[in-house]
Amino acid sequence: MNPLVYYQTVAVLLLGLGLYALVTRRTLVGMLIGVELMLNGAGLSIVAAAQLTPTDAILGQLGALLVMGLAAAEATLVLAIVLVVSKRFGNASADGPRELRG
Repeated sequence: MNPLVYYQTVAVLLLGLGLYALVTRRTLVGMLIGVELMLNGAGLSIVAAAQLTPTDAILGQLGALLVMGLAAAEATLVLAIVLVVSKRFGNASADGPRELRG
């Protein structure tokens, strides 16, 4: 079997595990971890596809750097939101901001 299939399978498993964590976790930090797992799966898929196909490997590495930069920016924003929510509601649960709807 092609090694690309193994890498893509692991990437899909990371994506599914991240989606499961995003849906089932009640804390904002747990949700952030789920999103990070999903982005790591996408990065793995990009790098594996670039390394194991005839395309240029540098393009895959640049794509992975783009995904890592996106993950870092997203983590920074979400952690700032977690700080505001924890100061406002006393905990970092996702149930607190839900009460803001009215």
